[in-house]
Amino acid sequence: MGRVISTELLVRIVAEAAASPGVEVCGLLLGRGGHVEEARPSRNVAADPSCMFEIDPVVLIAAHRAARAGGPAVLGCYHSHPSGVAVPSCRDAEDAAANGWLWAIVAGLDVQVWRAVADGALRGRFEEVGGER
Repeated sequence: MGRVISTELLVRIVAEAAASPGVEVCGLLLGRGGHVEEARPSRNVAADPSCMFEIDPVVLIAAHRAARAGGPAVLGCYHSHPSGVAVPSCRDAEDAAANGWLWAIVAGLDVQVWRAVADGALRGRFEEVGGER
């Protein structure tokens, strides 16, 4: 199986996080056939964006509407851990639905891609998308 997300998109996500080091940046991963074609930034509307993220509902609803009209599907999300590692946190595990979404997490120059699943190996919610990023 090929990469699920291109190096070019990962570099763009890293640059976005580097431009806002004091907050968790976030956005949606959009694409077709399990391959991410676009990383769409969103405003982080979390109560404390320095240590948590919440994608702006307006951005999420618009993406789902566009998908229903034939646009790319919402395949997952991305966010940064400004002072952590590129591994899902306990909070991420609590917030993630076991829906197969991709979660790209950036910390510094490191980006790791995870899939939210039931009974995942990491924190009971995530499995690493190995060799595909």
